[in-house]
Amino acid sequence: MSKLGSYIKSKDFRKTILLAIGAVIVLTLVAFFSLDWYTRHGSGIPVPKLTGLPVDKAQALLKEQGFGVSIDSVYVADQSPGTVVEQDPDAGTNVKENRVIYLKIVKNKAPIVSLPDIIDAPYISAQATLSNFGLKIGDTTYKADIARDHVLQVRYGGQAVQAGAQIPKGSTVDLVLGDGAGASEVEIPDLVNLELDEAKYALKGSGLTLGLVTWQGKITDSTSVTVVAQSPMKTDSVSKAPIGTKVNVTVVQGKKP
Repeated sequence: MSKLGSYIKSKDFRKTILLAIGAVIVLTLVAFFSLDWYTRHGSGIPVPKLTGLPVDKAQALLKEQGFGVSIDSVYVADQSPGTVVEQDPDAGTNVKENRVIYLKIVKNKAPIVSLPDIIDAPYISAQATLSNFGLKIGDTTYKADIARDHVLQVRYGGQAVQAGAQIPKGSTVDLVLGDGAGASEVEIPDLVNLELDEAKYALKGSGLTLGLVTWQGKITDSTSVTVVAQSPMKTDSVSKAPIGTKVNVTVVQGKKP
């Protein structure tokens, strides 16, 4: 142990340690600067701006500058087929020669989607649903219906279409909506031979109201009477009346036959 202790305290040992530390430092610096030179750190070719270009022109430009290219496709509405919409790396990034540049271009043909079921849905809800399916709303027209701004019909290419119809993504569909007012005229129901309570129910369901009730003959029980005449009545020339129209009836004693 005394010889080891003496050696550790000697100048030779200190020289050996210093030489070892120096060698490690030198090797580290050589490796660092060699790697920097090998990878050409801080140098390279800037990637050109390719988005918005036709794919043929983008490929030619990359080939001219010594880049490789990899292409994928995606459908984008309102973009010309074959147009570059994304690139990786971004324009202006310095990269080494022969680096592969990834491009995403617009497909030539739109994918097909199934028309969602939006009948009776409010306009706002239908708009969101169609947008989620990649469809757009074109014209909106209104039809007499009690459900205001609810979808009554979907039209594509001028034809009514049902839920599940196959439509190209990005297409425009037209909607027919309810105006909230309902029909201006309704069918006149035939009340003759109905009991009075049945006639009242029929009028209410049609959007009409009961007008004057004329009692014909002797009436002993007003809860047991039958309609024998009405005005207005449904004929070959008149079949509808405005909503709320009062219908007058004539009743007689007794149940309907």
